[in-house]
Amino acid sequence: MAIVITDECINCGACEPECPNTAIYEGADEWRYNDGTSLEGDVVLPDGKAVNAEEVQEPISDEIYYIAPDKCTECMGFHEEPQCAAVCPVDCCVPDDDHVESEETLLAKQKFMHPDG
Repeated sequence: MAIVITDECINCGACEPECPNTAIYEGADEWRYNDGTSLEGDVVLPDGKAVNAEEVQEPISDEIYYIAPDKCTECMGFHEEPQCAAVCPVDCCVPDDDHVESEETLLAKQKFMHPDG
């Protein structure tokens, strides 16, 4: 499952540089699938959704840091635990019950975004 940042976030920014997928963004910042990944141009995500990796996506939150769930792998393939949760001083990076994924799915997503890594 992906990780979500709750509204207890104090906007400290500790989580953002820790994400190996560049899935964490400051509130109101637009995001792209190709930010910090190997994705380019038109791609079909592992869940079957077709996107353009370079196309700007709307912010998920205007007020607090947020995680793009399509890019979150809970740090699988990189670390033993989600790094955002490990560094968060207020424990607001928690499992997202709306985006439940198996370890196999998360690892496949990681390999899709980082085929050479």
